[in-house]
Amino acid sequence: MTLDLRHWALQDPGRLAVRVGDVNTTYGELEAQANRMAHVLRAKGIRRGDHVAALMGNGASVFAVVWGAYRVGAYVTPVPSTASAEDAAYIVRDCGARAVIADACLGEVLEALPFAAGHSPLWLALGGDVRGFLPIDRLLAEAPAAPVADESSGALMMYTSGTTGHPKGVWRALPQTMSACPSFAQDLIAMFDVSEGSRYLSTAPLYHAAPLRFGLAFLAAGGSVYVMPKFEAGKALELLEREQITHSQWVPTMFQRLLALDEKQRASFRAPHHRLALHSAAPCPVPVKHAMIEWWGPILEEYYSGSEGVGLTAVTSREWLQRPGSVGRTRKGELHILGDDDEELPAGQAGRVFFSGIAPFAYHGAPEKTAARTSRQGWQTFGDVGYVDADGYLFLTDRMDDMIISGGVNIYPQELEAALLGMPDVAEVAVVGAPDNEFGERPVAFVVPRRPALDSSALAGAIDAFALQRLGRIKRPREIRFVDALPYSPQGKLLRRELRQWIVNT
Repeated sequence: MTLDLRHWALQDPGRLAVRVGDVNTTYGELEAQANRMAHVLRAKGIRRGDHVAALMGNGASVFAVVWGAYRVGAYVTPVPSTASAEDAAYIVRDCGARAVIADACLGEVLEALPFAAGHSPLWLALGGDVRGFLPIDRLLAEAPAAPVADESSGALMMYTSGTTGHPKGVWRALPQTMSACPSFAQDLIAMFDVSEGSRYLSTAPLYHAAPLRFGLAFLAAGGSVYVMPKFEAGKALELLEREQITHSQWVPTMFQRLLALDEKQRASFRAPHHRLALHSAAPCPVPVKHAMIEWWGPILEEYYSGSEGVGLTAVTSREWLQRPGSVGRTRKGELHILGDDDEELPAGQAGRVFFSGIAPFAYHGAPEKTAARTSRQGWQTFGDVGYVDADGYLFLTDRMDDMIISGGVNIYPQELEAALLGMPDVAEVAVVGAPDNEFGERPVAFVVPRRPALDSSALAGAIDAFALQRLGRIKRPREIRFVDALPYSPQGKLLRRELRQWIVNT
C-alpha cells in the first residue's frame, strides 16, 4: 500500500480527508493547503533543520501546517492551544522557533505571546488579524498549490506533557532521505491495521503526540479523520454510529464519562463498524476497563508508549482479561527491566522500564535530563517502574519521578492508589509526597468520595484504618484530603504537580 498524502490526493482528490464538526476537507484541498504552506515558509526563510511552532485549535489546518513544514525539512512543535501566554512562550523560546504559526481565534493569548517569549521569531497568524503577527491568509492564497522544488523530510519535535515540571522537547536527528510518510506513521499503520478507507475518530486535542501522530498516519494511509472540536461523551457515541467509525482513541477519563451516560442511551448504542478502540496516556482502573469491554465487546486495545518514542507495548482485550492491569507485550523495541545499578532484573521483579532497539532521543537543550533517562547500556526509558511476567507481559507500578522516599523507604503512589480504590466510598484517589521535617517526605492522599461525605472525619478515619490494614504503618498515607475533583491534563494525565502546589499553598 502506498503511504502518502499526495498519492491519495492525486488518485481521489474529492475523498474526505478531515471532518471537524460540519467542516469537510478533501484530500485534494489538504494537499494544496500543505504545499502552499510549504511555499510560504520557504519564502519566509525557513530552511531544513529550522524549528516551527504551531499554536492551533482542533482544525484541519493543523494537518496542513504539519505537512507543509515537514516538506521543507523543518522540526514542527505543536503548542497547547489551552496554554497561558507564559507557558506557550516557554515552549516557543525553548525550541528556538524561527516561526510561530497561530490560529487568530486564540486572541488575547496571542497578543501577549511575543512580549512573553522574549525573542523575535516570525509571528504568523491564520484566519484573521492579530496584533504583532503577520496575517498569512493572502500569502497562502497566492502561493502555488504544487510542491516546493526542494522537498526534504522534517520531523515532529513534541514536548512532553509536563505533568511533573516544565515540558521537555523530544529531539531526534532529521531523516537523511526524503520520505513521503514519517516513520512513526508507517509503524502505527502496520501495528493497528490502518488501511485505505479506515475511519478514525480523534477525541482529544491535536497538539498532543498520540492524536496528531495517529491523524497523520490515517491520512498517509488514505483514511478519513473525524476530529471532535472538544470531547463530549454523548456526541462521541453519535459519531461512532453515524460516521461508521472503524478506529477510535480514548483516555481513561473519557471511558468514565461514557459509562456515566444515561443507561438508556448506552443500551441503544450500536456501532457495528467500530473494530478497534485504542486507549493510552494514563493507567485505566481495572473496573472501568471491565465495564467498557462488557459494553463494547473485546475491541479495546491498550498501548503503552510516550512522546519520547523509545518503544511500544500493546495488549488486546482478550489478553487483558487474562492479565488485568497489563499494558501488554512489546510491539516496538526490546523491553528491559533494570535495577538501580542498571542490572537486568528477572521476571516478576519490579524495576525501571527501559527499551532498546530504537534510534535514541535527546531532550532538546537538556543533556542532563537525557542522561537521567538513559542507562549505561544506552537504553532509554519513559520514566516508568514496572515488571514483566513469565510470558513477557508488562505491568506498570509507578513513575520514577513520583516515587516518595519517607524515612529511607521507597513508596510508590500507584500502589497506594490501587489499594485505596478498593474502598467502595472512594471514587478517585491520587497520592503525592509532601515535605516532612522528620521523614523527609510523607505520602498525602487526595480523595474524591463516591458521594458527598456527611462526616468527612469519619470517612477519613475509615480510609486510614483500611490503608493501615492493606498497606501497613509505613506506606499508608499520613494525611487524607477530600476534593471534588482531581486535576487532569486534556489528554487525561493526572497533574501531580498541581496537587503538590495545593499542599504548598495550604
